[in-house]
Amino acid sequence: MNDLTLLTDQFPLLQQLDEVGLAILSRAQRVQLPADQVVFHQGSACTHFIIVVSGVVKVLGRNANGRELVLYRIENQGSCVLTTSCLLGAEDYPAEGITETEVTAFLIPLSEFQRAIAESEGLRRFIFDSYGERLAKLIGLVQEIAFERIEKRLARYLIEHVGPGFVLLRSHQEIADELGTAREVVSRQLKQFEQKEWVALSRNQVLFLNKSAVKRAAKES
Repeated sequence: MNDLTLLTDQFPLLQQLDEVGLAILSRAQRVQLPADQVVFHQGSACTHFIIVVSGVVKVLGRNANGRELVLYRIENQGSCVLTTSCLLGAEDYPAEGITETEVTAFLIPLSEFQRAIAESEGLRRFIFDSYGERLAKLIGLVQEIAFERIEKRLARYLIEHVGPGFVLLRSHQEIADELGTAREVVSRQLKQFEQKEWVALSRNQVLFLNKSAVKRAAKES
């Protein structure tokens, strides 16, 4: 399977591209990245549009004190909202991207991205449709952090990420990074769940004792 066929098979919208869009895609650079590799650094120049066809890239922000917040993940059949924004606005990256798994992606250089916006209706639609969908999710994250109680957000996180045997294998710091809060806040709230006998805590592990109660907490207004 050639690169162009791989892209059009993964993204049905790309099957309807005009000649200009197909020419741009045919020149995209295919890259294979191992897990735990930095894809772009916070503050670095944005030079390529990224299309992920397999694997997961975690995008996170980091403040001057080193505190992190996971903004979103670029997963199978995904593009990066921050990359699109930076390319459109000629800005540097405000966050960092790191592969969580092995990743196959395609890179379209800035000059070709600009040509796609200007000359290819089909590729322009693909870029902005992906941008709008992921921007809406990012706004949802901001609203959660701003308006929802940590008890509800933590309970929902536990329910969504619990593994086999009703066990979540994550450190308190990792959970805090995902929720955009401090480790101490997560530890304090988990301790309250433990006191209610909803969970049992041990090092880098949360064991569910009363999953129904955690589910109710995740749904409470």
